[in-house]
Amino acid sequence: MDTIDILIVDDEHLVHSFISGALSEAGFAPFGVSSGDEALSLLRDSGDKYRALVTDVNLGANTMDGWQLARRVREMHPDFPIVYMTGASAEQWTANGVPNSILLTKPFAPAQLVTAISQLLNVGTSPLCPKDLP
Repeated sequence: MDTIDILIVDDEHLVHSFISGALSEAGFAPFGVSSGDEALSLLRDSGDKYRALVTDVNLGANTMDGWQLARRVREMHPDFPIVYMTGASAEQWTANGVPNSILLTKPFAPAQLVTAISQLLNVGTSPLCPKDLP
């Protein structure tokens, strides 16, 4: 069974470790970066390697935020599964979030993240084969 690569964008090391651990335990292959620019470069250069994006909304001052990142990703891949994470910006999701995305409010349980990713992969229009699903 092939693993499903998930791109994680968070500027906090502890949050990144928590998310990577939860996804690894669920059978996904997480890979993390700390900025939206790094994420966009990886997605441009990797073809179809990554199957979903998990991004923090607030990625630091003077940089692209998670809302902007998701819009740029959707310009490249219109149906790309996106999970937002935030501790303070949940009320902005309806105005700033891309369609067919999921928002998790921090703190959240690892199972909530795994369920969100699985739900988006299962109902999204990404080209998935049954053997690719966790």
